[in-house]
Amino acid sequence: MSEFPDSASSPPSTVPVPPKRGTALRHRLAELRGPVPAKAMDARSLAALAVNPGCGRRALLDGAGVDKGAVAERLGAPAVSGQSQFAIVRGHAFEARVKRDGGAELLRLAHERLDPSAPAPGPDTARMPPLSAAGGQEARVARTALALREAAAAPGVWTLLDHPMLSLDVAGTPAFLEPDAVVVHPDGRWSVVEIKSFPMIDGSAEPAKVGAAARQAAVYVLALERVAARLDPAPEVDHRALLVCPKDFSNLPAAAPVDLRKQLSVTRRQLARLTRVEEIAAVLPEGATFDAEQSPGSLGAAVEAVPAAYAPECLSACELAFHCRARAREQGAVTAIGRSVRGELGGLTTVDAVLAAAAGQAGDPADPTVAALRRAAALRDEALGAVPGPARGSVLC
Repeated sequence: MSEFPDSASSPPSTVPVPPKRGTALRHRLAELRGPVPAKAMDARSLAALAVNPGCGRRALLDGAGVDKGAVAERLGAPAVSGQSQFAIVRGHAFEARVKRDGGAELLRLAHERLDPSAPAPGPDTARMPPLSAAGGQEARVARTALALREAAAAPGVWTLLDHPMLSLDVAGTPAFLEPDAVVVHPDGRWSVVEIKSFPMIDGSAEPAKVGAAARQAAVYVLALERVAARLDPAPEVDHRALLVCPKDFSNLPAAAPVDLRKQLSVTRRQLARLTRVEEIAAVLPEGATFDAEQSPGSLGAAVEAVPAAYAPECLSACELAFHCRARAREQGAVTAIGRSVRGELGGLTTVDAVLAAAAGQAGDPADPTVAALRRAAALRDEALGAVPGPARGSVLC
């Protein structure tokens, strides 16, 4: 007797079949988003996840494709962000200069800064295959994968892909990514190139801007690793990116390798966390959505139901930063001062708790944090006590 029932003679089963996890997740995220299309994530928004990986609010809203800018506008705390038109035009002009003549200068910089032991690129050992923009994003992703496969099968040649299209799965939805360039080395290795318009002075650039570029490049590397994994043998994807910027205050290009291992680790963890957003969504009241068309009160209640982890760094990376900062200040949270301060204060999470511990009104004296606060308060009182009355008042103002 067969262990499988005969579907022709058996009555249909009345036991409901649970939906696959991916389908259930997408359905839940659509419910949270409301009757609006999902906002597609790009490399910049994915990179911003690494700025504050502990924020459940950002993870949930980004995973659901919610337009955080519209939500912030509805809550009365619109974001002030974005590049100036002048900076965008200047960036496009610099990128065009770097890539002219078939990318000869860009390949020279890649050889010099990433792979000096390889043969130098020349007319017979370098190529820049055209990548058509026709056919939509999926078609561009397929053409990029084909170009990378062909480059991997042509050892000894430098290949430069100008604005390839990659994809990365984010909470069950593909995010389409467009790096400035990808270089395929003569040994088959793949490297991401980031071209920025901020200057590199005496061989170094502003750390905050380099960090932002590194987080963005790490997203591209993760997407490239997905493409490489489908090839046999899988090409190596360099954990370094080539950062190209104007040299000093000129329009000449300068380049430096940027190690992405830290950014790759953080971004991998955050993307994995986005696949578990249903756990974060479980704290929401029934029927709550992030539809920006609902009343500010209902929208605010839904947003506040999801725990946030505000830090000053959010101001440059998240559209909801001003709203979250206002709430953190209302609650007296020490995170509004900065992550480093929050880390030093241990279990003291509010300014009131810190002041009470410093004044000896609360806290365990054996706690090193409390002892340090009381010592600091005593030193402050001692220093201010040596100042004459009027001067002391001015210090406290």
